[in-house]
Amino acid sequence: MRKFNNTVVATRSLARRQFFQETATTVMAVAGGMGFVGCDSPGSVLSDVKDDTTAGSAGNRPAYRLVRAEGGHRALGQQHGEQAVEEIKTHVDYIRRSQQLSRERLQAKALRFQPLFERHCPHLLAEIEGLAEGAGVSLAEALAVNIRGELEKVENEGCTTYAMGKKCTADGEILIGQNGDMMQPNLEMGYVLNLRPAGKPQILIWTFGGMIGYHGMNNAGVAQFANALGGGPSRQFALPHYPVKRLILECSKLSEVLEIFDRVSLASNGNYILCGGDGNILDVEATTAGPRLLQDRGAGFLAHSNHFLCAPHANQQNHDASLPDSFHRLDRMNEMIQAESGSVTVEHVKKFLSDHSNHPTSVCRHPQTSDLGDGFEVAGRTVVSMIAEPAHGRLHVALGNPCESRFVTYSMDEKRS
Repeated sequence: MRKFNNTVVATRSLARRQFFQETATTVMAVAGGMGFVGCDSPGSVLSDVKDDTTAGSAGNRPAYRLVRAEGGHRALGQQHGEQAVEEIKTHVDYIRRSQQLSRERLQAKALRFQPLFERHCPHLLAEIEGLAEGAGVSLAEALAVNIRGELEKVENEGCTTYAMGKKCTADGEILIGQNGDMMQPNLEMGYVLNLRPAGKPQILIWTFGGMIGYHGMNNAGVAQFANALGGGPSRQFALPHYPVKRLILECSKLSEVLEIFDRVSLASNGNYILCGGDGNILDVEATTAGPRLLQDRGAGFLAHSNHFLCAPHANQQNHDASLPDSFHRLDRMNEMIQAESGSVTVEHVKKFLSDHSNHPTSVCRHPQTSDLGDGFEVAGRTVVSMIAEPAHGRLHVALGNPCESRFVTYSMDEKRS
């Protein structure tokens, strides 16, 4: 296992550190599937908000607020936009400033992606049109918040994600989620979003600033959480990951999810932790050259952070391009899960996500500076911590660092059948 020291942080270029960064560590077990190349691992709409702990809160808010919408896709977007006006406008401004774009240049770049949405997910384009109407922004700006880094080809992102199968948990049900490690503005733009699309599964996700697809689950038992990968195949002009995340949550089975990766070309590389209502868990390293599957080889769980584990991309060149702390976080998450395997509970996972081993670049990430201009690697922090129980329709969410915030439970009214 490749090791790094903290001197690497100081060598990152200012240009890269100015981009919109985010981080996550992932854990999950795997099923086969659909001709994908596999590799072995080393290792009321919602109920009232319910506090799971009595710890203090982050910032001035005790919890991420809840946004609800239902109906056809245009109506979903309008209701979402009306309730998240300030977060959407803040997100647009942050993308523009971080990428040093004029308003006109941002809109021109975003509209280049419109034909891709029309080809692969026209119903989601209709939802984004509704989002623009509800928030009082242009279609191009509503597209931009659902494209983000692909507008400027951001190179370096992260997060800490996990998934544990039935043999790993105390109650025999899947636990899946992540720590979302990003820049401070993401905390201010975040909220929990509950969507009830007409004729499709109900969705419960944590998101920010108008993004219609991000981390969470549906009431068919499908859940997805994700993190970036260092290096790998070159980027291309193709569909961003955010509409793909939403398409995944429209699926009822993992076989349908795999079909998405099989038919949709991606703009960049990313890792997905997935589970289905049938009890299977799966890890997909989704690249511009195609997907690779990770298998747990009977362990009942897999850990994944921000570097490749599958051949041919798990090589020194790509590892050198990964976040320096990714290797330690992978080792540490494997260690913690393995120690409790067979009896893991939600309370155990809260401790995993609050772990400070190798601080300050630990699973629970705290900023080393308040100067956002210094970039993610020293200014980045955990802005959200999530634990999903798909079988029970529950998503536990902590605002900010889980070591100093309380988890709040959001529940779908329609449980998995």
